[in-house]
Amino acid sequence: MPPSQKRARRYDPVRTRSAVLAQFAHVREAVRTLTPQQLALPTRLGDWTVRELAVHLTMALSGVTRNLELPEPASAKPDLTLVEWPFATAHRAARIAEDTRALAADRPDLDALYGEVAQRFEELVTGAGDERLLPTRVGAMRLADFLVTRTVELVVHTDDLNEAAGLGIPYDRQALAACTRLLADALAAKAPGGSVEVRVPPFAVVQCVQGPRHTRGTPPNVVETDPLTWIRLATGRTEWARALDEAKAAASGERADLAALLPLMG
Repeated sequence: MPPSQKRARRYDPVRTRSAVLAQFAHVREAVRTLTPQQLALPTRLGDWTVRELAVHLTMALSGVTRNLELPEPASAKPDLTLVEWPFATAHRAARIAEDTRALAADRPDLDALYGEVAQRFEELVTGAGDERLLPTRVGAMRLADFLVTRTVELVVHTDDLNEAAGLGIPYDRQALAACTRLLADALAAKAPGGSVEVRVPPFAVVQCVQGPRHTRGTPPNVVETDPLTWIRLATGRTEWARALDEAKAAASGERADLAALLPLMG
């Protein structure tokens, strides 16, 4: 597993909780408008329909409450740091798909499901401490850290939903920022070094890739892209060559080729 950064980025837990609820509310408003024809549309997530994707989005929050209802792990420390989380998700894909289909079959009323999930989240998370350890499927994590991962789940799948159903669901700024920063930090952890500067304005700048370290002036190796393109690259929704061809990403310098490092999440 990639090593963690020496200085982990800090996230404001209160702002993170607000961002999670805000993004979930944006999705809920859009899901209310979906017609039966739209719900039956395919998505870029294998054989999932829009309805199954909409159901899966509720699991971003219900996963938090489910873990809060379980006994706290006996270990005094987390098994997984925040920056390690993106690399620990791929092996759960089959189980997630199975759980999503089961939930979709069990809950025909999407708005009722969204309402129950949001209410339970607010009831349980509001009174929980940020340092509370959760027994997540990838190992024990601090509640504050796990909530940051929820911004990734919500933002990434909001983009999936927008693409599949032709929607324009907005992105909460704080949720988009947290998602962008976590995935940028994951790249720096996967390829530690200081020869390439990756810029995702206005939210993140990281240095990565072994080689001569830049100290002053304009770096010789620079990658720059927008938040949504970066998120799509990091999660395999688009390819490096395509982003360059479509001018969604710019790369300068002989080391500024991230193709072999992407995606970060399967």
